[in-house]
Amino acid sequence: MALREFLARHRIASAVAAPAVLGVAAVVATSLALTSTPQTRDTQLTTSVTECRDMVTISVAGRGDTPVEGTTRLLVGANGEPLPAALSGDHNSRWVDPVVNAPADDVDPGSYAAVYVAYPANMATYEDAVNSGVANTERVMREISRACPDTKFSIVGYSEGADVVRRVAMKIGHQEADKDGAYGIVDPADVVGVVILADSGRAAGDGPFPGSKDPYRNPDGFDQQYQNGAKPVSGQGALPGTSGDFGALNGKIASFCSEGDLTCAAPENISLLQLVVNVGRQLNVDALEREGLTPATGQDVAVVLGRIALAAFADIQSQPNWMQSDETFLQVLLRVSDPEYKPGAAPKTPAKADSISTNEMSPLAYLPQKVLNEIVGLIVTNQNTIPVVMSDPYKLTLGPNHSGHHFDYWRDADSGAGKPLTSAEYAAAWLTHLAKQAQAGKQVDTNAKPEEADLAAVYKAVQETTATPTTTPTKTAAATTTAAPTTTGQVSPSTTPSPTTTTPTTTTPSAAAPTTTTTPEVTTPPATSAVASPTPTTTPPTTTQPTTTTTQSAAPTTTGAR
Repeated sequence: MALREFLARHRIASAVAAPAVLGVAAVVATSLALTSTPQTRDTQLTTSVTECRDMVTISVAGRGDTPVEGTTRLLVGANGEPLPAALSGDHNSRWVDPVVNAPADDVDPGSYAAVYVAYPANMATYEDAVNSGVANTERVMREISRACPDTKFSIVGYSEGADVVRRVAMKIGHQEADKDGAYGIVDPADVVGVVILADSGRAAGDGPFPGSKDPYRNPDGFDQQYQNGAKPVSGQGALPGTSGDFGALNGKIASFCSEGDLTCAAPENISLLQLVVNVGRQLNVDALEREGLTPATGQDVAVVLGRIALAAFADIQSQPNWMQSDETFLQVLLRVSDPEYKPGAAPKTPAKADSISTNEMSPLAYLPQKVLNEIVGLIVTNQNTIPVVMSDPYKLTLGPNHSGHHFDYWRDADSGAGKPLTSAEYAAAWLTHLAKQAQAGKQVDTNAKPEEADLAAVYKAVQETTATPTTTPTKTAAATTTAAPTTTGQVSPSTTPSPTTTTPTTTTPSAAAPTTTTTPEVTTPPATSAVASPTPTTTPPTTTQPTTTTTQSAAPTTTGAR
């Protein structure tokens, strides 16, 4: 490598800076050598954010599928401090790898890297886990951007990680620059693409590319058709309170949702189920699944329900004319049970019931009409609750043997219906296109169309990624070495060469906040495609050679929607 290129990639501006950087590295290395045991020493030495790339994909995987400090080689900051992230290769996700590793073989070594964000991807509680994921994602992006101001970013999230990515993308897109033109996270112009697989914040009627010139066919700047025609998925995300546009990132978003995946395509008018979802977001669902209803877990449930009830009565009390309004008690419960609810956020002027014509009446005079509103509201807002429950929402979304629609993103191609690529393959092709543009130093070309070689490279990357963990190359001798994929839990070997599985778990028909506590057994089906089933979100597998028979991607293995 030319010295000039080395200095440019590491952003070493002068001869004075070089000894300082090397000195910090030496101190850190010496410290680790003295304090680490032989078993942990090699897991703590990894690539620094100062090894700059043209483009970095920030990857946020789902429940139980994240790097773990102490067992995974972590990325380090400019001063040698560990960051909550690991390079792809040091952490592997058969869920997300086929998407985020696709560009690596299509650009120069060292030009591209994929980074997995570490966060407590669990359900104790869900909201705390997602908020931690948001904070860690922002920190990692900020550190990379400061060390490498010319680096472009893409962001990819799946399942629980999809919720994290939506919130991060919305925040980045709505940032305002300070007086010096700096941004709190990164400049929105440096984020070239965002992929959200199973978007729980999706609004009803949204196409797969919100904010784009054609929200149903392609994101802006990538003239590759995703599907033939305008075919919106029905329903909306299970967490409507997280919906919203992406500001400056509109047109750079790919929000994929499979019909029947209740995490992102939940029917309207299921208010009782939505209430259960909101409660579940605040419970220790992991403990409920593990221990069942015990005095400890029962107390957790009682505390959450009690807190919501008190908040509902306080909210009503803060509205002097609540009895005259059309708002029902169920609507109040839905509002205050949202973890983002803040006291005082009630409607400033509750809507008045049409059948009540005067303000002079005693509040008790409105009671008959209020009761009627409650009954009618309960019926109207739950028209689809019984059909959803009767359809077995768990099986519909997270069915055994990967039959649930939460896994469709790796197998939803339909050439006959004008959809030649799966959602995952399309995302991989888009990221490859963006990485090539970043390497060339080009702005996003709004008329760009992928070449046949680009698509061929995507298919090849998908096949190779599922067979062998990909190590992101760097342009220095300190590049990260590929270690065996890290594990975050015990798994049982399957009876086929396909990846091992664990049992998926959920608690509701939504991916964001499961509300049931059943744990159906999941087995690994025989591989049926050129892309092997991704491994469980709790344990990336060791290298295997899956059996292939067709060209359509098989469903990934999971431990649950969240």
